[in-house]
Amino acid sequence: MADISPAFVTLFDAEVKQAYQASRALAGLTREKSVTGSSIVKFPKLAKGVASVRTPQSDVVPMNVAYSQVSATMADFIAAEYSDIFDQSHVNFSDRAELVQAVGHAIGRRMDQVTIDALVAATPIAVANTVAEDGSAGAASDLNTGKIRAAKKSLDTNNVPPDNRTLLIHAASLSALLSQTSVTSTDFNTIRALVDGSLSTWLGFDVITIGDRTEGGLPKSGANDRSCFAFHKDSMGLGMSMGQKTEVNYVPEKVSFLVASMFGAGAVAIEDGAAGGVVEILCREA
Repeated sequence: MADISPAFVTLFDAEVKQAYQASRALAGLTREKSVTGSSIVKFPKLAKGVASVRTPQSDVVPMNVAYSQVSATMADFIAAEYSDIFDQSHVNFSDRAELVQAVGHAIGRRMDQVTIDALVAATPIAVANTVAEDGSAGAASDLNTGKIRAAKKSLDTNNVPPDNRTLLIHAASLSALLSQTSVTSTDFNTIRALVDGSLSTWLGFDVITIGDRTEGGLPKSGANDRSCFAFHKDSMGLGMSMGQKTEVNYVPEKVSFLVASMFGAGAVAIEDGAAGGVVEILCREA
């Protein structure tokens, strides 16, 4: 059986796309732009302007807002696997579902990594790993409320809008955070974090937790210092040169079908450095 119904391939592609979108941890949390067929995507940057006093019948004084651009280079990615489950006269739905999950999740993780790599390559404002829970200087520690408050203060100081803020942390950092009374006690927090062991929002951040990932994940260096990030949606740009698509092709040499799902994307920090839209939080893991 070397032919697959086009209707089935369309169905399989749609299922992979749903799985990929569902497994992306950072979906919708960055500024996304479709640039089909392009190798580079550019995001504009406008500096802040200052309003001036106007006197009657005087000429209007322009703000002379500085304009610049940042660029992200597109890269192509693919998740492929040989499969003989389609050789059956009637495709086994449970086997197909497993392949859908494997391919879709691989794409979702890689799409996240494109953004994470851009965060790592940015010039963020750093919150040191020696901030104590109360915000004072302390010994090197994992994530605590003092560090999150320091990240919030950094964004607030730079007048970063209070909405659409994301806190991207590692599973080990979440575990450390959940050990603090100020996070889990209803005296401080209306979110009952201990019920399901998760934290969805805190201090105005949408909290996204990821674990170790073969693609790289959140980097760790030195004496177990993990980099977590706080950022605003408009501070990170993600360009898509090719939207996710899936093909199923028969390969005679393998006597199997090759399932391949692919996409093209690139990401870049738009408002980092002095603009303060990206904050790196260093966490010393136990």
